[in-house]
Amino acid sequence: MDTDAFIAVHRPQWERLRELTRSRTLDAAGIDELLSLYQQTSTHLSTVRSTNPDPALVSRLSLLVHQARLRITGARTPLWKHARTFFWEDLPAALYEARWPVALAAGIFLLSAVASGLYFGLDATARELMIPEAEQRMLVQRDFVSYYFDGEASGFAANVWTNNAWIAVQAVVFGVTGFWPLVMLVQNGLNVGLSAGVMGAHGGLGTFFVFILPHGLLEITAVLVGAGAGLRTFWAWVRPGPLPRLWALSQAARALVTVAIGLVPVLLVSGFIEGFVTPSSLPPAVRIGIGAVAWLAFLVFMLGRGRQVHRAGVTGDLSEELVGAHVATAG
Repeated sequence: MDTDAFIAVHRPQWERLRELTRSRTLDAAGIDELLSLYQQTSTHLSTVRSTNPDPALVSRLSLLVHQARLRITGARTPLWKHARTFFWEDLPAALYEARWPVALAAGIFLLSAVASGLYFGLDATARELMIPEAEQRMLVQRDFVSYYFDGEASGFAANVWTNNAWIAVQAVVFGVTGFWPLVMLVQNGLNVGLSAGVMGAHGGLGTFFVFILPHGLLEITAVLVGAGAGLRTFWAWVRPGPLPRLWALSQAARALVTVAIGLVPVLLVSGFIEGFVTPSSLPPAVRIGIGAVAWLAFLVFMLGRGRQVHRAGVTGDLSEELVGAHVATAG
């Protein structure tokens, strides 16, 4: 099919359909004409897709047909339905899509944390070079625990939420570089490992876990998800698969935005736990149990619900009607 000739022949119909779609009021004849042109343009779109899938033309006609359909049906999806679709379908699908990069991010973080913890916990000289002995004892005896009692719980939770959100945003925004998430993961792993090594060397390892695990399970997982989602965009850029590179990158980036928005309430929950549960007078087992329940609920949402909607074809990307159809390419 000659695309230029096809456009030249049918352009007047498309322009007229666009004009009717944008019209505020239509009489009976206008409504009939709108329905007829909508059907004809839908047929044109199918023809283009099946014979000569020009990306620009497919996107143009997809948007025109979508706008005409909304004009005909007058459909307006309530905001709560958009929110439900986002949090119950798009978000778990996007999280599930990023599961393997997230697993890689978790492996990098845990490896650096364990290696750092063992190294500084067993080597007093290395530990002394990083933190003087007097400051180590102050950390174990007072500073590590007092951090969680710094000011009002609500203000502390808000500060924690802001800080963690900033770390996650960095992983998301700079994830396409492939370098920044790795640096962030190793740096945070080394810092956690250093604290654990110092606490363990002075008999405070139990205190370390009691005050880290309640909020840390969910908080660190959220940061790992942000880093993993960022790495996924980098991989889409390096290995785009059958799609054009920019298409693959834009698809991964849109799913990345979904993940970034979804992490906001997750980090809010972890900040609440850190502000109100971690420093509370509850028994250690209860505090850790609350954190573990929140963490497991997130994993079930990410892997369980995510797998369910992923099997149904949801990817966390925007709908085809909004971003245009995907055109198969050889590669």
